Amino acid sequence: MQSIEEKIEKSIKSKARGMLLFGDDFMEFGSSDSIRQALVRLVSKGSIKRVAHGIYVRPVISSYIGEVMPTAEDVAQGIAKRDKIKIVPTGTYAMNLLGLSTQIPLKLIYLTDGAPREIQIGNRTIKLKKTTPKNLIAKGKTSRLVIQALREIGQNGINLELENKVIGLLKNEDRKDLEHDIPLAPVWIRKIMQKAL
Repeated sequence: MQSIEEKIEKSIKSKARGMLLFGDDFMEFGSSDSIRQALVRLVSKGSIKRVAHGIYVRPVISSYIGEVMPTAEDVAQGIAKRDKIKIVPTGTYAMNLLGLSTQIPLKLIYLTDGAPREIQIGNRTIKLKKTTPKNLIAKGKTSRLVIQALREIGQNGINLELENKVIGLLKNEDRKDLEHDIPLAPVWIRKIMQKAL
């Protein structure tokens, strides 16, 4: 008879390295308590690494730097996928993703339709903030980031150089998505976005 730990380890080895592993992935093998204990034993054995509370990984191995752990962004996307929730980056993080800021925030703040919570990953934090559906229905990858980034910068923080940069980014957005997303933005942001059409 294979132990729960052996079954879980076998299941993990059949998955691609770098894939995030959650306790819930192994529900078929036993109770949540026994699964948690098995995962803890696999961590101390060195088979997997703990990324954050209840989140594990079998790291990708790079010939240059050794083990490659998932980024905070990977974890946020993994949680969104697992919980079937929507997440949209906001604030300084949205600005950074667009190249409007070189500052890499230690706290990644996402708007979500899921439960609000904070997840600690090393020295970085993921904060999921509950929001209204309107803030999550933007379709364009760039336009939804632009709305959040400009909100963070504020109307008074916008200069011509920044505005032109934003318009340049939006010109690469799918036109249909952009037309869908413009009405979702506050009026002053809407005016900037319309210039990209």
